[in-house]
Amino acid sequence: MSELALPSAESAGALRGQPSRSFSAIAWRRFRRNRLAMLSATVLIILYVVALFAPQIAPHDPNYVDIMNRHAERSAEHRLGTDENGRDELSRLIYGARISMTVGFISMVLAIAIGTLVGALAGYLGGVVDSILMRFTDGMLAIPYFFLVLIVVAVFGSSFRNIVIVIGVTSWMPVARIVRSEVLRYKQQEFVVAARSLGAPTHRVLFRHIIPHTVPSVIVAATLGVAAAILLESALSYLGLGIQPPTASWGNMLSKSQAYLWENPWLPVYPGALIFISVLAFNFLGDALRDALDPRLKG
Repeated sequence: MSELALPSAESAGALRGQPSRSFSAIAWRRFRRNRLAMLSATVLIILYVVALFAPQIAPHDPNYVDIMNRHAERSAEHRLGTDENGRDELSRLIYGARISMTVGFISMVLAIAIGTLVGALAGYLGGVVDSILMRFTDGMLAIPYFFLVLIVVAVFGSSFRNIVIVIGVTSWMPVARIVRSEVLRYKQQEFVVAARSLGAPTHRVLFRHIIPHTVPSVIVAATLGVAAAILLESALSYLGLGIQPPTASWGNMLSKSQAYLWENPWLPVYPGALIFISVLAFNFLGDALRDALDPRLKG
């Protein structure tokens, strides 16, 4: 008489008409059910597409000056009117998206790279290395963030490259703390112990077996970090230390338009609204990703 094999969880689920789902499928289902998250993701995709194809989308040259057409009202030729120099406002907003959104994205990629490396080494090696790296991280966190950026930009200049570098180099600390906590959580797991027992080198264990498990937490931190980077670039440009005219960014457009608030009240509304919408969308997206990637939640 042959033995009967017990059905596995997958086959049992299939017999009940409930096929098993991977964690990524569950996370996507959670995210998809969040209407605010889907709306935020759609808005951000549109903004990045507009930024990417700005030369093809913009109806006019954003730097073309027409002094005789200053503060023109909305019309078929100028959908959002013109600014104090007669430049098309819609075209400048479109090109401004390219600057503001790109600064936020690239600076956060740099911050993630630095923070992941520091946090991973501190968490995995421990001991003296952990103490030195995390005390340095704590020291960086103790420095007033905005004033540090102001000093660096004032000393080294406010070019696009310098702004991206300074924002990235001064915003990696939260990522490092998150990655360190995740590495401490996973480095004693069985699959890591098995990899070390088989003689896998440290860099292979760290970057192939542990760091991939930190990706969900890093993604959440990145979405919130991009929003902070966009706000910081806008603040620098507003103070005259960011992207310099005639190159358009939402921050310097907002700064220049404040002098004409009574003459053309809509002029500061457009860049301010775009900054508000993009930052809010990133924050909503980060919150939704945090909930979707939480393994403790059901469904």
